[in-house]
Amino acid sequence: MIISRRGLYRLALGSAALLGLQGTTGKAHAQALRSTGPLSNSDFEPLGGQPPQGAQPSIEDFDYQIKYQRAFEAALWAMPALAIYRFRAAALEDLGLRDNDIIAYSGVATAKLEATTANASTPYITAFTDLQNGPTVLEVPPAGEDGSLYGQVVDAWQYTIADVGPSGLDKGKGGKYIFTPPGYEGEIPEGYLHVPSPNYRVAFAFRSVRGPGMTEADAYAYAKRLRMYSLSQDGNPPEQVFYDPIDTRYPTMPLWGLAHFENLHAIMTVEPVKPEDKQIMGMLATLGIRHGEPFAPDDVAKRAMTQASYDVWFYMQNWYDNFPKDKLYWPDRHYASLLQADDNKTFTWTYEDRVDTIERAAEYFWCTYMPQVLSDNPATQYMMAMADSNGAPLEAGATYRLDVPADMPVDQFWALTVYDRATMGFIYTSEDRTTLSSYDLSTMEQNPDGGVSIWVGPKAPEGKQANWIPTSGKRPLPAMRLYGPTEAFNNRSFKLPDFERVS
Repeated sequence: MIISRRGLYRLALGSAALLGLQGTTGKAHAQALRSTGPLSNSDFEPLGGQPPQGAQPSIEDFDYQIKYQRAFEAALWAMPALAIYRFRAAALEDLGLRDNDIIAYSGVATAKLEATTANASTPYITAFTDLQNGPTVLEVPPAGEDGSLYGQVVDAWQYTIADVGPSGLDKGKGGKYIFTPPGYEGEIPEGYLHVPSPNYRVAFAFRSVRGPGMTEADAYAYAKRLRMYSLSQDGNPPEQVFYDPIDTRYPTMPLWGLAHFENLHAIMTVEPVKPEDKQIMGMLATLGIRHGEPFAPDDVAKRAMTQASYDVWFYMQNWYDNFPKDKLYWPDRHYASLLQADDNKTFTWTYEDRVDTIERAAEYFWCTYMPQVLSDNPATQYMMAMADSNGAPLEAGATYRLDVPADMPVDQFWALTVYDRATMGFIYTSEDRTTLSSYDLSTMEQNPDGGVSIWVGPKAPEGKQANWIPTSGKRPLPAMRLYGPTEAFNNRSFKLPDFERVS
């Protein structure tokens, strides 16, 4: 066997482990080779190709490990789709509704609306459709003194495909929106606002905003001017079905555990697969989730998916416990905007070189129905209290006070809502109070400067019941909403005081 000098050098590098030279550089290897003299063929080992001597596997059950890892990443990746899926599933399964029926609240929501960071200041309206049955028409009334709509229409990934109302496609003039399925090539009726959807399932959520001097009853009446039906019924639309769940549990929150992946299968077996998602779809196939096929996980996959789902919930809680300081709204306060957009000021986290699944999951973990683009001067701002004035996380069982100044920078109104930090939803309490707002000032005790102090905790301080939001022992997540924030808020010259712990 003839070995060139160069070949002998390369082979010597591969035999470093036998020579006890694992930590030396290539130059040192060459020096060692010259000092050891000629080698026989039995001493040769390839350079690389296997772990170093002494390495051991860290796990024994590779089948479970690979399925767990893929399930964990898939749950993060699918967070936006899983969150919006539950809204439609609960409407059909728990409320007994059908696609194109419209849910319209006759008043502001209570804790029976089990939804992520919903508001309790304006009545909600929502509906769902399935474009597998063909295009759908949504008739929107014009905005005026009797009311207006604010909200979004989203696809199955919860990406906004249309804003509606004065800031939307209709510019407050109302009209007929038409939503068409992927690949639709039919004619679009003249004068309709065409919104092609990249997915089949579509959902909308609007707020019925009261006009000056109008009541909740007026907002409800305005909402009932909406119409939603199939394009095939355009000439003779059916009577619109409205459902008021004001006294009914509407459980829209994601289900954790194996149900998390059963829901994921129900989404992925129907919706088109985007090119950037094919790798994840390959991972899901390992778990028994394939496009257009029945849900068929084996026992190991079921166990892995269940635990991975739980761990994603714990991971998201930990993510918010360690919220990035550079994302706080004011550097010397402890508030974060509910709307944490991506680098493009949108909410997809899809870039030319990557999809950021962690930050996307974090946003959709605590928020639903985002706008298409986050403007520099949003019509509504949401400040989430991430810690108290000392920077300590808010705790279950503790009592806190927020001093709301008299000169709040809003053109419309402000509202403080307190959520359960575990679910990001309303807290069930015997008082059934989730929110206090500037609409309640006449019934609240005011401070000498015209501001108000609001207490948040399991029990009201003596004599402060009117200024108290109960937490029922839950860990609180307070949210200050500002409707019509002024320039002082948007340019951050105004700063909201932090929550003070009082017990």
